[in-house]
Amino acid sequence: MPDKQTYTSVLLSPIGTLAISADEKGITRVDFTEERTSHQESPLTIACKQELREYFEGERTCFTVPLNAKGTPFQKEIWAILHEVPYGAILTYTEVAKKYGNIKTIRAVGAANGANPLAIITPCHRITGKDGKLVGYAGGLWRKKWLLNHEGATLF
Repeated sequence: MPDKQTYTSVLLSPIGTLAISADEKGITRVDFTEERTSHQESPLTIACKQELREYFEGERTCFTVPLNAKGTPFQKEIWAILHEVPYGAILTYTEVAKKYGNIKTIRAVGAANGANPLAIITPCHRITGKDGKLVGYAGGLWRKKWLLNHEGATLF
């Protein structure tokens, strides 16, 4: 059985280079990278690049490109909750665990947040520690702070 085709585009953003990957069904990854060359772009990766450009230019507050992130059922449920966090808003890990329906899952929520393969699009940067403290962002806390400031979030 042949491997699925993977497409990759690269976007130079105000907070670093982003690698955007997709298969035939949707965007599978958005990662910070040092790579600066696109490899076999697709209409999906090109559309995602455009939506991300619009986000960085302050013209877009939500994304519409189809997504196809790989993860466990629990991770996918947590990522769905992240998609409900409005642009410019923040939630704590505790609040996400409550929305999931089980406060005891707070550590698992943190792990799922950290495993998010779709930087910016699945807005894990909108999740903070207790009292709004900036914790845990794979792209670095300086990027998390930049993204939240860009969105006009009120930081404590």
